[in-house]
Amino acid sequence: MAVLGLGTRTVPRTFARLAVGLLVDPGCHDGAMPTSGASSPEVRDGLFIGGRWRPAVDAATRTIRCPADGVVVGEVAEASAADVALAVEAASTAFELGGSDRGSWRRRPPAERAAVLVAAAGLLDARLEDVARLESLDTGKRITESRTDVSDSISSLSYYVDLGSRVSDRVVDTGHGHIESRVVAEPVGVCALITPWNYPLVQAMWKVAPALMAGNSIVIKPSELTPHTTIELVRVLDEAGVPGGVVNLVTGTGAEVGDALVRHPGVDLVSFTGGLATGRTIMAAAAATVKNVALELGGKNPNIVFADADLDAAVDLAVAAAFYHSGQVCSAGTRLLVEDPIRDEFVDAVVARAEAIRLGGPFDEAIDAGTLISEAHLAKVERYVSAGVAEGAVLRCGGRRLDRPGSFYPPTVLDRCTSEMSVVQDESFGPVLTVEVFGDEAEAVALANDTIYGLAGAVWTGDPDRADRVAAALRHGTVWINDFHPYVPEAEWGGFKQSGVGRELGPHGLAEYTELKHIWRNTDPRPQYHLGERA
Repeated sequence: MAVLGLGTRTVPRTFARLAVGLLVDPGCHDGAMPTSGASSPEVRDGLFIGGRWRPAVDAATRTIRCPADGVVVGEVAEASAADVALAVEAASTAFELGGSDRGSWRRRPPAERAAVLVAAAGLLDARLEDVARLESLDTGKRITESRTDVSDSISSLSYYVDLGSRVSDRVVDTGHGHIESRVVAEPVGVCALITPWNYPLVQAMWKVAPALMAGNSIVIKPSELTPHTTIELVRVLDEAGVPGGVVNLVTGTGAEVGDALVRHPGVDLVSFTGGLATGRTIMAAAAATVKNVALELGGKNPNIVFADADLDAAVDLAVAAAFYHSGQVCSAGTRLLVEDPIRDEFVDAVVARAEAIRLGGPFDEAIDAGTLISEAHLAKVERYVSAGVAEGAVLRCGGRRLDRPGSFYPPTVLDRCTSEMSVVQDESFGPVLTVEVFGDEAEAVALANDTIYGLAGAVWTGDPDRADRVAAALRHGTVWINDFHPYVPEAEWGGFKQSGVGRELGPHGLAEYTELKHIWRNTDPRPQYHLGERA
């Protein structure tokens, strides 16, 4: 789902180097701070519909627990299809009629919408530490990662405020002086935004910022496992002055709430980030009303290392690519492809780094990685590792859950893999790195493209010409050369093949939330065609 860091930040590289030379057991390392017991800011735990906080229609709630230790984070409302109907109605009313005494959102000039979102960015920045703690409590990720996530979310919001403020009509030259022709980008309407659990705030902002800046009304559904920072985001938008009904929040399961959103005839666009199976279901359901669909569905991302690469740097980033956020990253470099002459040396170095990574609770500043999101997800990762070993992979490190509370699974390296193995082809979404070997450039490209996915990949080489050739040949939406993971809001993010449909970030990320209208004006409307005229 989301990637790491912003611009030239080297978060992944820093992570990898933390693991160097740590003479400790690769299990947990608890610091003086409690895993998740520190107090968190008060959060409204209801649904937000039509400009007010309210309980679910049936008063149902869900308990959210930190996956690092099971401590309760909070109780949130659990929506149903009935709540979804109310939220979509509120969003539709706001889009068509204005929705509240704050006036119509879509009819405001872009500069006025921008001013409200600038205020929201300021409020979020003022609460950065509190929001980061919420992110860590819900996800179990390191607090340092969560702080970066909040900062990156603010940067994405700021980018769309600036971009959306500069959008103007496109004038078309018709070649006729009496004809004025222009193309106008208008908001799509009611947008259902369905976000994942691994980067709750970042992924919400990638959708919310362009959708609102374009003038849409939204209904956002965060993962039922990690709702709190999305709740806080909605709170901030309301405080900043977004009109009631423009932003609506429904918390609950994908099977109940997500499905009702996707199938609702009042929803004009569905933007979803998550698993491939769910993405396929959404596409099929959206077809009934021919909704616009934007999907980011993950990947099985190759990291190609040639023998002439800077091997120290490549090892650093191979470790970060696979094990940052315990591998729970859609762009994680979980397929390591190594040129044969350096195979043993390189893989040995990666294994040594992986074995030195320390796991622990989110508020221990000394750890390198946190927990998986849940016991169920841990069991899924275990199944993939077991299947890989059964298919012939050699387990070099990890491969067994830790004997401690929480959903912890150690960095795992599977050597001697082939592209036919399920652990190579399927997205386990955990800290599992598979190793394949190639003999030449053509084989490296063929292996890297041997996947139904096409989200991201990387190539490491000291030969600039080869780097460009391989980057051009890879069927992946993002290709890093001698790096892994960084992104900037200005550049589009999305995948080829079954990694998704459409793009987030960049100008295309804003365009996803618009419809184009061509307006033609004839300033000299005299009869021209004379059809049926008789002499």
